[in-house]
Amino acid sequence: MHSFDFTPTLSKRIVSVITIDRAEDAEPLAQALLDGGLDAMEVTFRTEAAPEAIRRIKAAFPKVHLGAGTLLTGEQVVKALGAGATFGLAPGLNPEIVRFAHERGMGFIPGVMTPTDVEIALSLGCMVQKFFPADVAGGVKMLKTLSGPYGHTGVKFIPLGGVSASTMRDYLDAPGVAAVGGSWIADRNLIKAGDWAGITALAKKAIAIAMGGEAEEPLE
Repeated sequence: MHSFDFTPTLSKRIVSVITIDRAEDAEPLAQALLDGGLDAMEVTFRTEAAPEAIRRIKAAFPKVHLGAGTLLTGEQVVKALGAGATFGLAPGLNPEIVRFAHERGMGFIPGVMTPTDVEIALSLGCMVQKFFPADVAGGVKMLKTLSGPYGHTGVKFIPLGGVSASTMRDYLDAPGVAAVGGSWIADRNLIKAGDWAGITALAKKAIAIAMGGEAEEPLE
């Protein structure tokens, strides 16, 4: 059993999911998010640049809560750990990968969508789980349903997949939700364009919404 309590790192209750095509964008992107007040980031392993991007962010900003996402193989887990990621995530629940990560000391947040998924993840010691894909899997209504039979276990969820500025407040208000995650703050096109000021502005607006403010049209 390997229990990983991620919640203390999430004072802002937002994880920015970032996909980096060029490793050299890593430092200015992380700086832009930090300037906007966000210090929890997930670098997805969807590009070849991911390990080097994590390495660069870790070296430049050692206090960032830095995760590696879309970890589907043991090899990717090893690369993520070697690059400096402090936790891992996956879109689904693969017990073999969860155990592999835990054996190497990596906190792991598997993707779940059904009660069966939640129970298997709990049996593996995963007290923080990624509800994915949140929007098409029932959204806030499904999370409220899951909180009934599983709320007493202490499990926490991070919904990702279709979460937006207009829905994030509803997710954050749902029982058992530790944080929300999404790529709208550091959109891949904004990263490619080097629009660091735009990303900082979106991060600030997201935090404002998380703290009770209203969504604004430019955040969509």
